[in-house]
Amino acid sequence: MKRIALPAFTVLTLLLTAAPGASAQEGWPVYKVEGGERTEIVFETVAEASRKWKLCVLLPHVKDSYWVGINYGVVEEARRLGAAATIHQAGGYDKLPVQIAQYDDCLAANPDAIILAAVSEVGLSAKMEESMARGIPTVSFVNPIRDTEITSKIFVDFEGKGKATGDYMVELLGEEGGLVGVFPGPQGSGWAESFYEGFKQAIDGTKVTAAEPRFGDTGLMTQLRLVEDTLQSYPDIKGIWGAATAAEAAVGALQEAGLTDAYIVGHGENSQVINMVREGLIDGVGTETAVIQAKVAVNIAIRALEGQAFEPFYAPIPGVMTPHNAADFDLETIMAPEGFQPVFSVE
Repeated sequence: MKRIALPAFTVLTLLLTAAPGASAQEGWPVYKVEGGERTEIVFETVAEASRKWKLCVLLPHVKDSYWVGINYGVVEEARRLGAAATIHQAGGYDKLPVQIAQYDDCLAANPDAIILAAVSEVGLSAKMEESMARGIPTVSFVNPIRDTEITSKIFVDFEGKGKATGDYMVELLGEEGGLVGVFPGPQGSGWAESFYEGFKQAIDGTKVTAAEPRFGDTGLMTQLRLVEDTLQSYPDIKGIWGAATAAEAAVGALQEAGLTDAYIVGHGENSQVINMVREGLIDGVGTETAVIQAKVAVNIAIRALEGQAFEPFYAPIPGVMTPHNAADFDLETIMAPEGFQPVFSVE
């Protein structure tokens, strides 16, 4: 059984105390981002749409509970606002041509607005420019869009979240430090590289060192292979840090390798990892309120269509969940209810 540490680590906790129904009608705490400044505000939801708007939504995949939670947030908010939504999923971060084709399908359907989580900003920039040129409000969420001019966006400070979860790993390893296996996510996604940059900042000047980072798709089996390969190459590893599915895969892989004292910290969450944190099998996980991000994105699109005010850049307020503070987190803001299955059309 994995040991559970009691570090003196100050985590970024997210406390959302409003009842689910009330928060859905009133708003959610987020950051407004201007330049390098983040200001906490309450994002006010649209109370009622003036007509039935038609949305087209593009997701990288729904292979894990994080993206199922995103799907849930989109579907619930579209239904609340009486919007129609067609939701596409590309099948993975290695499916850029598929997402480009799906974007073309969106454009051909003449939607009122497009909401996307791009598998690659570079790969989708021309399509975003095309929808903007056609006067279609284009809103991005979850995955970073930094250089392409679009209507609005919401994504977490991945570098800051990488540093926060890296700081936690440093705290867990203590004065002795040690070697950590690093699994940031898909190379070229933008967010994986930013997470890794934050982790490097966290371990700089400490006795914690990083193994060669292993980038790859976030499918569980892909991450399991990467973790197992790393454990073979570095049998003295003291910790695993990386994407949610890497943390999930590491639980069994470390046990199989006899490294039950190694620590596991995920930089992002899914329902399995959250449950494993609550059970003490994983030492910590970064959270970023996936469901709220999806609902905010839908509201931004509706605000743009209704001529209501909105900010060009929002960011969710992140946290680090541990076995010791898990009860402080509102899970309804992080993942879909148990039993929810992805929905791809809202009429």
